[in-house]
Amino acid sequence: MRTSPNRLLATIFGAVYLLVGIVGFFVTSGVGFFATEGRNLIVFEVNPLHNVIHLAIGAALLLAGLSSAPAAKTMNSTVGAVYLLVGIVGLFLPGTALNIIALNGADNVLHLGSALVLLAVGLSQDRTAAVRTA
Repeated sequence: MRTSPNRLLATIFGAVYLLVGIVGFFVTSGVGFFATEGRNLIVFEVNPLHNVIHLAIGAALLLAGLSSAPAAKTMNSTVGAVYLLVGIVGLFLPGTALNIIALNGADNVLHLGSALVLLAVGLSQDRTAAVRTA
């Protein structure tokens, strides 16, 4: 894992998103699953569906990071692309009935930031050990 930025990033992001998903359930007690307004987890608004999504994303990233560099690279790029889309679409959702994952401005900034980091690393080339030929 030391030689693969993709594995390292996927493992760290995966663990963090899993933790956020678990902690989110402690603050969303009594909130409807698809509620358009959730409860604050620090400055990020979450509802139970948002927590489930964090758990799924975290598990996928963590498993890929612990698996192999190609798996981590693929997962980082995929999650990065999805988060880019969510970050852009999320700019238009707060205050509407379509906001079923209770997004707010802080969520959008986090999703866009995560997308940029995941895409930058996921689309970059992992270092591989040079193969020596005699």
